[in-house]
Amino acid sequence: MAKIEIKKTELVWKGKYDEDGRLKPVEKPGPYPFQIVEVVNQPRVEKDARDKQLSIFDYYKGDEGESFEEGWRNKLIWGDNKMVLSSLLENFAGKIDLIYIDPPFATGADFKIDIPVGESDESIHKEHSVIEEKAYRDTWGKGLESFLHMMYERLVLMKELLSEKGSIYVHLDWRMSSYVRIIMDEIFGQDNYIREIIWRMGWISGYKTMANNWIRNHDNILFYAKDSNNFTFNKKWIPYPPGYERWGGRPKGKGLAIEDIWGIFPGEGVNSLSVISFAHENLGYPTQKSEGLLQRIIEASSNEGDLVADFFCGSGTTCAVAEKLGRRWIGVDLSRYAIHTTRKRLLEIEHSKSLEDPKKKYGKKARPFEILNLGKYERQFWQVKAFGKKDEKEALYEYLAFILKLYEAEPISGSSHIHGKKGNALVYIGAVDAPVTIQEVIDALKDTREMGMKELHVLGWEWEMGLNDAIQEVAKDMGIRLKLRIIPMDVTDPQAVQKGDIRFFELAYFKADIQTSRRTVKVKLEDFVIPHTDLIPREVHDSIQKWSDWIDYWAIDFDFRNDTFNNGWTSYRTKKNRQLVLQAEHKYEKPGKYKIFIKIIDIFGIDTSQIYEIEVK
Repeated sequence: MAKIEIKKTELVWKGKYDEDGRLKPVEKPGPYPFQIVEVVNQPRVEKDARDKQLSIFDYYKGDEGESFEEGWRNKLIWGDNKMVLSSLLENFAGKIDLIYIDPPFATGADFKIDIPVGESDESIHKEHSVIEEKAYRDTWGKGLESFLHMMYERLVLMKELLSEKGSIYVHLDWRMSSYVRIIMDEIFGQDNYIREIIWRMGWISGYKTMANNWIRNHDNILFYAKDSNNFTFNKKWIPYPPGYERWGGRPKGKGLAIEDIWGIFPGEGVNSLSVISFAHENLGYPTQKSEGLLQRIIEASSNEGDLVADFFCGSGTTCAVAEKLGRRWIGVDLSRYAIHTTRKRLLEIEHSKSLEDPKKKYGKKARPFEILNLGKYERQFWQVKAFGKKDEKEALYEYLAFILKLYEAEPISGSSHIHGKKGNALVYIGAVDAPVTIQEVIDALKDTREMGMKELHVLGWEWEMGLNDAIQEVAKDMGIRLKLRIIPMDVTDPQAVQKGDIRFFELAYFKADIQTSRRTVKVKLEDFVIPHTDLIPREVHDSIQKWSDWIDYWAIDFDFRNDTFNNGWTSYRTKKNRQLVLQAEHKYEKPGKYKIFIKIIDIFGIDTSQIYEIEVK
């Protein structure tokens, strides 16, 4: 091994340098194009070709302006933040004015969430859910080295995204702050370290952070600028508190700069509760931060219209506060449930009741935002990395063998449409980069019948729209029991694979009654079925009283154009209002043929969609 020449003080861990002593460059996957999955709070823009056959989604082109007036839409992105960060560089390098992140600490623990069910205001606590991703799984592996390498790679990419006047706040606990500060000194430079903020949130006895009878009651926030000589910082002053002079202070000037008292002030004077309140809102995330904390950070280090980003957005506090304060924002999270929680939180915003100046009017609803992901590109990257060092045929064989092993099935040969066998059922596996089509399933059903078998399991990442309803009748006529199961993104997570934490659950389906009268259409949900009840925790299943209790949110695009789903109507449950409206009505301006796209999201954050064609006169 080559001798490493030490030229500076830095933190070193296994994997940071190669065997020859060279610093490994940070991997930058892509850039991959973002798929626009859904647009919220924006009327559909007319297109020239109504019947043009497009994808089920549009691709983000990055051609919008940099203000709300120029067409900017805020962005909520579901995916691995390393891939997202790398892909954002193409359009956002040097353009993000403030980054706040609250990364999951390297505890090796799985964080659980509480799920409200049905119309009850009580939540069900899932100890070990096997049906949906865990909210804050340590996806980068185990141990300190793994955590530090994960942070190092992402912080390098975040620096490239920061504008010249930009700042970054990294929220940590007492275990990680000293390590991450050394890493940030290396990446951002010691001269750009502004300060460490101690956020005292009170005595939290529920956390497993006790050491020698000491209970965690504060977090550490590291504050760095891209350039300490030129960064945004808006001072805020408060009057001197009673008794201030007793602590050696001499009252003069405007008062105390609020940034000097982020934590408890000594004595009976100002404390953090009057400056940064503890989290009164509770969305079920154990590490959720208060809006008061984010309000102070966003007000201090950005101005109205600036771009704010959070790459571990969780329950969406950063996005919600940035929205209320008139900032543009980007939120990213790996958890499907986190994205769904954030979407609902943004839909609930009423600017008249927001944190911003009540004299400023932006309308009652949140500004238009879009939900994006990297879709098949994220999966393709995983496939190449996991199996791509071989020829194409061998790589495909290893991919199929890997999925079959996780599904506890054995490979079989002799059919182009059957890949394995599990018990008395045959198994077909869909491609990584394409949805499973109706024709694929029909071919697999024919092979199943020719092989004299009565049951077929089809595993897929994505599915042709409307496949479930259309294919079940075909399978029934052929006398074959058909199960359509989703391949979860968890299969790309080595830790989840190692834990045996992978479950393939069946596609849900629903029934809707659609009635038209002249140019008015009425849509009524009549049933929603989750077939995979055997995978659902007993405490959740026992709380379900009726079929609609499975539904947390549903939305309708009344004029779907074979492009991006445009949320034109929605009903969803909130913590305060557990009622769900099951019928919607819409009046068309012109007669003609239309497509109605209905999207349902269940209590686990998993969506099920269907398209219906109608004609109004």
